[in-house]
Amino acid sequence: MTRSLVTLRTATPADAPDLADLWTDVVRRVGREDQVGDLRQVISRVDASTDERVVVAEYDGEFAGAVHLQATTMSGLNLEPVVRALSPHVLPRFRRHGVGSALMDAAVSWAEELGVAHVATAAVSGSRDANRFMARIALGPYAVLRVAPTHAVRARLAARARPVAGSSGRQRTQVLAARRSLRRSRASAEG
Repeated sequence: MTRSLVTLRTATPADAPDLADLWTDVVRRVGREDQVGDLRQVISRVDASTDERVVVAEYDGEFAGAVHLQATTMSGLNLEPVVRALSPHVLPRFRRHGVGSALMDAAVSWAEELGVAHVATAAVSGSRDANRFMARIALGPYAVLRVAPTHAVRARLAARARPVAGSSGRQRTQVLAARRSLRRSRASAEG
């Protein structure tokens, strides 16, 4: 029988610098010192909560990854209980060593302990490896979270509200005509 080199523990304030390096793509875009401060605040808040945990994975005694767990509901409208595994990250040199599986197992174990029937996760959309891993362990897409700066959304909404001089719906008509043409060509190719 082989002994796993992966161990899990609760995060401490001393882990904040390692967590800042690990979660650099998901924390606030400020200087590293501020990120470390933010993560110390997160760890303090989580320590005082019964609905959250930050779990750190170590591989042979070295910091290897972490996940933020949160017992909540599917959404503000869907009150089905869920354990969210937010930002499960593994340092590149520890990937394919069972660290990610151990972090997700921590989420599943906590969900079982709480009697919660669902586990959800949020991985960075551009992380192909992370999203493939989640799919392999039965986690499918539920929703897409899209984010943009407030001023950018305001500018786009304002641009859409202004009618373009002389357009009178011409662009929409052209799009609909192109779709009809495409459907006709597909139908004739199939028939």
